[in-house]
Amino acid sequence: MKKIVFSFLVALLLVITSCKDDVLPKPASQLRLDYPVAEYASFSSDCPFTFDINEDAKIKADNNCGFSIQYPKMKATIYLTYKPVNNDITKLLRDAQKLTFEHVVKADDITELPFLNRDKKVFGMFYQVNGNAATNAQFYVTDSTRHFVTGSVYFYAKPNFDSIMPATSYVKDDMQHLMESLQWK
Repeated sequence: MKKIVFSFLVALLLVITSCKDDVLPKPASQLRLDYPVAEYASFSSDCPFTFDINEDAKIKADNNCGFSIQYPKMKATIYLTYKPVNNDITKLLRDAQKLTFEHVVKADDITELPFLNRDKKVFGMFYQVNGNAATNAQFYVTDSTRHFVTGSVYFYAKPNFDSIMPATSYVKDDMQHLMESLQWK
Protein backbone atom coordinates (compact mmCIF):
# COMPACT_ATOMS: atom_id res chain seq x y z
CA MET A 1 0.00 0.00 0.00
CA LYS A 2 2.83 2.40 0.86
CA LYS A 3 4.39 1.61 -2.49
CA ILE A 4 1.19 2.55 -4.33
CA VAL A 5 0.83 5.84 -2.38
CA PHE A 6 4.50 6.66 -2.97
CA SER A 7 4.15 5.94 -6.72
CA PHE A 8 1.01 8.08 -6.85
CA LEU A 9 2.76 11.00 -5.11
CA VAL A 10 5.77 10.75 -7.44
CA ALA A 11 3.47 10.66 -10.49
CA LEU A 12 1.48 13.63 -9.13
CA LEU A 13 4.70 15.56 -8.51
CA LEU A 14 5.89 14.84 -12.06
CA VAL A 15 2.56 15.97 -13.51
CA ILE A 16 2.58 19.22 -11.52
CA THR A 17 6.17 20.12 -12.34
CA SER A 18 6.00 19.07 -15.98
CA CYS A 19 2.96 21.23 -16.79
CA LYS A 20 4.87 24.49 -16.69
CA ASP A 21 5.17 26.54 -19.85
CA ASP A 22 8.64 26.97 -21.23
CA VAL A 23 10.23 30.19 -20.13
CA LEU A 24 10.57 32.49 -23.12
CA PRO A 25 12.31 35.86 -23.15
CA LYS A 26 9.94 38.76 -23.58
CA PRO A 27 10.43 40.90 -26.69
CA ALA A 28 11.66 44.43 -26.24
CA SER A 29 8.71 46.70 -25.64
CA GLN A 30 7.88 49.78 -27.68
CA LEU A 31 6.35 52.99 -26.41
CA ARG A 32 2.70 53.53 -27.16
CA LEU A 33 2.51 56.75 -29.10
CA ASP A 34 -0.76 58.64 -28.74
CA TYR A 35 -1.10 62.17 -30.05
CA PRO A 36 -3.75 64.81 -29.42
CA VAL A 37 -6.43 65.53 -31.98
CA ALA A 38 -5.01 68.09 -34.41
CA GLU A 39 -6.36 71.62 -34.30
CA TYR A 40 -5.51 73.90 -37.18
CA ALA A 41 -4.98 77.63 -37.58
CA SER A 42 -4.54 79.60 -40.79
CA PHE A 43 -0.96 80.68 -41.54
CA SER A 44 -0.14 83.64 -43.74
CA SER A 45 3.10 85.44 -44.57
CA ASP A 46 4.49 87.70 -47.30
CA CYS A 47 4.61 84.66 -49.58
CA PRO A 48 2.02 84.21 -52.36
CA PHE A 49 0.11 81.46 -50.54
CA THR A 50 -1.60 80.64 -47.24
CA PHE A 51 -2.31 77.30 -45.57
CA ASP A 52 -3.53 75.73 -42.33
CA ILE A 53 -1.01 74.49 -39.80
CA ASN A 54 -1.34 72.26 -36.75
CA GLU A 55 -1.27 74.44 -33.63
CA ASP A 56 1.19 72.01 -31.97
CA ALA A 57 3.76 72.49 -34.75
CA LYS A 58 6.45 75.17 -34.82
CA ILE A 59 7.00 77.01 -38.11
CA LYS A 60 10.22 78.66 -39.22
CA ALA A 61 10.64 80.72 -42.40
CA ASP A 62 13.52 79.77 -44.66
CA ASN A 63 14.79 81.50 -47.81
CA ASN A 64 12.54 82.37 -50.77
CA CYS A 65 9.19 81.49 -49.17
CA GLY A 66 10.33 78.11 -47.90
CA PHE A 67 9.23 76.90 -44.48
CA SER A 68 10.25 74.28 -41.94
CA ILE A 69 7.33 73.00 -39.89
CA GLN A 70 8.71 71.17 -36.88
CA TYR A 71 7.09 68.57 -34.64
CA PRO A 72 9.49 68.45 -31.67
CA LYS A 73 7.68 65.61 -29.84
CA MET A 74 7.95 63.39 -32.91
CA LYS A 75 11.36 64.55 -34.12
CA ALA A 76 9.85 65.32 -37.53
CA THR A 77 9.94 68.27 -39.91
CA ILE A 78 7.86 69.12 -42.96
CA TYR A 79 9.89 71.11 -45.48
CA LEU A 80 7.96 73.41 -47.83
CA THR A 81 9.62 74.89 -50.90
CA TYR A 82 8.16 77.56 -53.15
CA LYS A 83 9.23 78.22 -56.73
CA PRO A 84 7.71 80.52 -59.34
CA VAL A 85 6.68 78.60 -62.47
CA ASN A 86 8.34 80.98 -64.99
CA ASN A 87 6.93 79.06 -68.00
CA ASP A 88 8.70 75.87 -66.91
CA ILE A 89 5.98 73.76 -65.28
CA THR A 90 7.25 70.59 -67.00
CA LYS A 91 10.67 70.82 -65.32
CA LEU A 92 9.14 71.55 -61.91
CA LEU A 93 6.76 68.58 -62.19
CA ARG A 94 9.56 66.29 -63.35
CA ASP A 95 11.81 67.38 -60.45
CA ALA A 96 9.04 66.86 -57.88
CA GLN A 97 8.25 63.39 -59.20
CA LYS A 98 11.92 62.47 -59.45
CA LEU A 99 12.44 63.43 -55.79
CA THR A 100 9.61 61.13 -54.76
CA PHE A 101 10.62 58.16 -56.85
CA GLU A 102 14.25 58.27 -55.68
CA HIS A 103 12.87 56.55 -52.57
CA VAL A 104 11.65 53.55 -54.56
CA VAL A 105 14.82 51.64 -53.60
CA LYS A 106 13.83 51.52 -49.90
CA ALA A 107 10.07 51.91 -50.27
CA ASP A 108 7.68 48.97 -50.26
CA ASP A 109 5.02 50.97 -52.08
CA ILE A 110 4.36 54.52 -53.29
CA THR A 111 0.72 55.56 -53.48
CA GLU A 112 -0.24 58.57 -55.60
CA LEU A 113 -3.31 60.58 -54.55
CA PRO A 114 -4.23 63.31 -57.08
CA PHE A 115 -5.55 66.58 -55.66
CA LEU A 116 -7.77 69.00 -57.53
CA ASN A 117 -9.44 72.18 -56.24
CA ARG A 118 -10.74 74.00 -59.30
CA ASP A 119 -12.35 76.83 -57.31
CA LYS A 120 -9.03 77.87 -55.75
CA LYS A 121 -6.93 76.76 -58.75
CA VAL A 122 -4.82 74.38 -56.68
CA PHE A 123 -3.76 71.19 -58.44
CA GLY A 124 -1.29 68.60 -57.25
CA MET A 125 -0.32 65.14 -56.11
CA PHE A 126 0.14 63.63 -52.66
CA TYR A 127 2.56 60.70 -52.39
CA GLN A 128 2.41 58.23 -49.52
CA VAL A 129 5.68 56.27 -49.30
CA ASN A 130 5.38 52.99 -47.37
CA GLY A 131 8.44 51.19 -46.06
CA ASN A 132 11.78 52.17 -44.57
CA ALA A 133 12.35 55.16 -46.83
CA ALA A 134 13.80 58.46 -45.62
CA THR A 135 10.48 60.24 -46.19
CA ASN A 136 6.99 58.81 -45.75
CA ALA A 137 5.00 61.53 -47.50
CA GLN A 138 5.56 64.17 -50.16
CA PHE A 139 3.38 66.46 -52.24
CA TYR A 140 3.38 69.19 -54.80
CA VAL A 141 0.71 71.78 -55.65
CA THR A 142 0.56 74.36 -58.40
CA ASP A 143 -1.77 76.69 -60.21
CA SER A 144 0.03 75.65 -63.45
CA THR A 145 0.98 79.18 -64.46
CA ARG A 146 2.62 81.12 -61.60
CA HIS A 147 3.14 79.14 -58.38
CA PHE A 148 4.64 75.78 -57.41
CA VAL A 149 4.99 74.42 -53.84
CA THR A 150 6.52 71.10 -52.78
CA GLY A 151 6.46 69.50 -49.36
CA SER A 152 8.16 66.50 -47.78
CA VAL A 153 8.40 65.15 -44.26
CA TYR A 154 11.55 63.78 -42.65
CA PHE A 155 11.98 62.09 -39.27
CA TYR A 156 15.20 62.45 -37.32
CA ALA A 157 15.34 58.75 -36.54
CA LYS A 158 16.51 55.64 -38.33
CA PRO A 159 13.76 54.77 -40.83
CA ASN A 160 11.95 51.86 -39.20
CA PHE A 161 8.44 52.06 -40.59
CA ASP A 162 6.79 49.86 -37.94
CA SER A 163 8.13 51.71 -34.91
CA ILE A 164 7.37 55.25 -36.13
CA MET A 165 4.03 54.36 -37.76
CA PRO A 166 1.82 56.38 -35.34
CA ALA A 167 3.98 59.48 -35.79
CA THR A 168 4.17 59.11 -39.57
CA SER A 169 0.41 58.70 -39.77
CA TYR A 170 -0.19 61.81 -37.64
CA VAL A 171 2.25 64.01 -39.60
CA LYS A 172 1.03 62.61 -42.94
CA ASP A 173 -2.53 63.63 -42.05
CA ASP A 174 -1.29 67.12 -41.11
CA MET A 175 0.63 67.36 -44.34
CA GLN A 176 -2.38 66.32 -46.38
CA HIS A 177 -4.52 68.92 -44.56
CA LEU A 178 -1.87 71.56 -45.28
CA MET A 179 -1.90 70.67 -48.97
CA GLU A 180 -5.70 70.68 -49.19
CA SER A 181 -5.99 74.02 -47.35
CA LEU A 182 -3.34 75.81 -49.42
CA GLN A 183 -4.60 78.87 -51.32
CA TRP A 184 -2.92 81.33 -53.62
CA LYS A 185 -3.06 85.03 -52.76
